[in-house]
Amino acid sequence: MTYSIGIDYGTASGRVFLVDTSNGEIISTYIKEYPHGTISESLNGTELPHNYFLQHAEDYTSILEEGVQYVLKESQVDPASIIGIGIDFTSCTIVFLDENFKPLHLQTDLEDNPHAYVKLWKHHGAQDEATYMKQVSDQVNPSWLDFYGHSVNSEWMIPKILEVKNKAPEILKRSAYIMEAGDYLVSLLTNKNIRSNCGIGFKGFYNETDGFNYSFFEAIDQDLPEIVKTKCEAPVVNIGESAGSLSSYYQDLWGLTEQVQISPYIIDAHSGVLGVGAIEQGEFTPVIGTSTCHLMLDPKQEPIPAITGSVKDAIIPGLYAYEAGQAAVGDLFNYSASLAPKSYVDQAEAQGISTLEYLETLAANIPIDKQHVTVLDWHNGNRSILSDSKLTGSIFGLTLQTPFEMIHKAYLESTAFGTKMIMQQFENNHIPVNTVYAAGGIPIKSELLVDIYANVLNKEVVVIDSSNATALGAAMLGANVGGAYATLKETVNHMKQPVYYRKQPEAKKVKQYESLFERYKALHDLLGKDHPTLSYID
Repeated sequence: MTYSIGIDYGTASGRVFLVDTSNGEIISTYIKEYPHGTISESLNGTELPHNYFLQHAEDYTSILEEGVQYVLKESQVDPASIIGIGIDFTSCTIVFLDENFKPLHLQTDLEDNPHAYVKLWKHHGAQDEATYMKQVSDQVNPSWLDFYGHSVNSEWMIPKILEVKNKAPEILKRSAYIMEAGDYLVSLLTNKNIRSNCGIGFKGFYNETDGFNYSFFEAIDQDLPEIVKTKCEAPVVNIGESAGSLSSYYQDLWGLTEQVQISPYIIDAHSGVLGVGAIEQGEFTPVIGTSTCHLMLDPKQEPIPAITGSVKDAIIPGLYAYEAGQAAVGDLFNYSASLAPKSYVDQAEAQGISTLEYLETLAANIPIDKQHVTVLDWHNGNRSILSDSKLTGSIFGLTLQTPFEMIHKAYLESTAFGTKMIMQQFENNHIPVNTVYAAGGIPIKSELLVDIYANVLNKEVVVIDSSNATALGAAMLGANVGGAYATLKETVNHMKQPVYYRKQPEAKKVKQYESLFERYKALHDLLGKDHPTLSYID
C-alpha cells in the first residue's frame, strides 16, 4: 500500500491531506488558517489602498512543515510508503525573493513596504499596468493575446511585476527571484529553482513552443525582458512530470526517503478538476470557493475572446486547459450575510445555524417569478468576460418592501448569471459544454445554489462527494509522479471521489430564469461595456 500527500493553499488557509493512492481515501488531514491572515486595509499601522491584498510567506512554509509532520504522526503510516507530494496554490500569487531564496518582506528594513510582501491573487493594484499592456497589444500586435482572451488581467504575474517597477523600483532591484508562491514551495521541496507550466502558462505569457513572449515584453517596457530573463526564467516542468526528489532538508525533517517525488505545482482550481474527475472533453467545471475558476478541456486550441486563456498540458497531458473566472463568489455570499439585519442574525443564533444557512432557508422560498432584484457581482471586479478589476458591484430593483432574503438570493443568482456568460463564451467559440461539474465546498453545502445553477445554465450539474477536490487533486499529482499508476488519467480514475448527487434542470424554472438573465445581461453590458467608469471608485 502506498500513500501520497496533497497540500492545498487557498486564500485564507492551508490544508495537508494524506491519501491512499489505491482509492483516494483521505487518511489524515491538517488544516490551519494563515496566522497573519490577508493583509489589507493597513500594514503595520499604515493605510493601504482599497485594492491591496497581501500575505506573509512564512505562513505557507509553517503550514508545509507542521502539516506534513502532523499527518505522518497522526496516521502512523510507514514513512517508506509515501511516494509523492503534490501542491496546489491559489493563483496568481507572487513572491519576491532575495539571492538566498528568502522573501524580501522578512528583511527588517522592508517590513513596512507593501511591495515586498506576497501579492495575493486578488491584489488588484496593477490594473493600470494591465490596461496599458492591453493597449500596447491592440496597437502593435493583437495576436499576442489570441490565447489570453484578448485581455490582460491585473491579477497576473507581469502586471504585478510592472506595478512594483513603477511604484517600488527598489524592491525590484533587490529581488533575485520572482515567482508564483506555488513554484516557491516546490523549489524549496526539491532544492531547485523550478517553474510549473500551469502557472506561468496561464499567468506569465509563456507557451511550450516559444517560452516567454519577449517581443510583447519589449513593446511594453524596454527593461521588462531583462527583468523576466534574470528573475523569472527557470527550468519548466509540465503537469504529470516530476519536478524532482524530496530535498535532504525535508527528508530529515519528516523522516521520509529520497524516493519521494515532487509534482510541479498546479493552480488550485485546476487541481479541483482532477479532484472531481472531470477530465474529458465537454465537461465544464466551475470550482466554487471564495472566487470561482471555470475550467474546460479540449484537444484543440481556439482563440476565445474574454476568457483567461488556454494552455497545453496544464491539467491533463495531451489536452488544452481553458480557464475563465469570477473574482468573488463565496466572498460575495459572506458579504451578503454580514449585512443581514440583526433580527435575522438573532433568528439564526436561536436555531443554532449560521446567518448564511438561515438566509438560504428563507431565500429558497422565494418564487423565481417573484424575484425583482438583480445584482451585478463585481464586488471584487470582473475577471471574465470583462477583465476589469475596477468595476464595482451594484444592486437593482429595491423597494421599501424588498425582504433581505430576496437580495441574498439575487447574490446567488448573480454568480450563476456570470457563469452563464462565461459558458456561452465557450460554446460560441466551438468548445461545447455537455455536463457541469460543481467542485469545491460550497456546492456540497448549498442545494439552493446548485438548483439555481442547473436552471440558469440549463445543464445537468454533477456534485462530487468531496469538498476537498483541490487537495485531493494535488495528492493525485503526488501519486502520479510517485509511480502509483502509469498515467495521470489512470491515477484520477482510481482516486476520484463518488458522485454526491446530480441535479437536472426543470423546464419551468429554466424559462423563468431566462428573463432574469436577460435583465442581468442588459445591465452587465450597460455598466460593464458601455459606461464602465460609472462603476469605478477613484
